[in-house]
Amino acid sequence: MSKKTNINWQSGPQKHDYSAAASYLSLTMGPQAAKNVAKKLERAEMSEFAAKDIFRASMLSLLGVSNSHVEKDRTKIIRHEKLSPLLLFRDQRNGSLVIADGYHRLCAVYTFDEDAMIPCKIV
Repeated sequence: MSKKTNINWQSGPQKHDYSAAASYLSLTMGPQAAKNVAKKLERAEMSEFAAKDIFRASMLSLLGVSNSHVEKDRTKIIRHEKLSPLLLFRDQRNGSLVIADGYHRLCAVYTFDEDAMIPCKIV
């Protein structure tokens, strides 16, 4: 049986993760609505979900290790550096999960362990 890679996480998202989430979300919901979601994410409690479940709920494809951002996050994992938790948004209108920030981190973690529990904030 192969040894699982230990993935280290920061205790919470970094400040710039919220503005990155708002920027991404503004593509589909408009700037003010996106800022409101980012503010809700800042106040949200931490949760955790399995990497494979986040992928299934988001309906996104796994980016390969050839993606430069995924490779940078894989390197952080190998070096035992801490990753920032994900920011997730439940898009009830479309019945899907939006990875507002952390898609590349999710892909990097998944390449090591699809069952890894990933800390996140979700609204």
